[in-house]
Amino acid sequence: MPSTLPDGDETTDVAPATPTEPTTDRAVPTSDPLDADVAGDADVADDAGAERAPHGRPADERRRRRLVALLVSIAGGVLVLDQLSKAWAIATLDGERRELIGDLLGLQLVFNPGAALSIATGMTWVLTLVAVAVVVVLVRVARRLGSTTWAVALGLLLGGALGNLVDRLVREPGFARGHVIDFIAYVDWFVGNVADIAIVVAAGLVVLLVARGVGVDGTRDHDLADDADGESDGEPGAGHADDADADGSARG
Repeated sequence: MPSTLPDGDETTDVAPATPTEPTTDRAVPTSDPLDADVAGDADVADDAGAERAPHGRPADERRRRRLVALLVSIAGGVLVLDQLSKAWAIATLDGERRELIGDLLGLQLVFNPGAALSIATGMTWVLTLVAVAVVVVLVRVARRLGSTTWAVALGLLLGGALGNLVDRLVREPGFARGHVIDFIAYVDWFVGNVADIAIVVAAGLVVLLVARGVGVDGTRDHDLADDADGESDGEPGAGHADDADADGSARG
């Protein structure tokens, strides 16, 4: 409203200026879609990291289950093939040798109370216990599977062990004392069966894997050595960095 000065002039009151809001360093929320996408990607990355956490490891667990399924399938196939071939041998063959490839390979039905090459013929029950122990060990080792080749090798070994173990449990002359059915004659050396073939192939694969340094879980010896060297090399580097920081602080 107008007002009168001492000399009589009229002036007009001017409204005081509105004070400006002080600026702060606080970030202003934004509704930019790009920022929202970045935040969403970060959340997804966090979720993915949570899925790969050491306590869960669903990817490793799925792979282990597939390898165990492969092992069980191979073992089951060997067991079925072994028992079917033995049933055929009992129904078809006798004690007389039938030549297949001259003197190199033939068919001859043999009831073996011992191990391969007729070793330990008077210790059938001991061999039964050994076979049971082998099966238990293989089942326990299967929980650490991380290699396809190891799964194949252990599947063959388990199937062969079970094939001969079934004979010792159910064949004559009695439980845990049964004779193993052999019918594949190799030259004049020994007579075996399908389970024996699976065991020999499995043994060859195991030797190859061990020679290459491949563990049951899929790790290699040189990988573990490289990790150990990396950790030992990293510790001195950290120490040098700390010394450099300390020197810089002292000069400052």
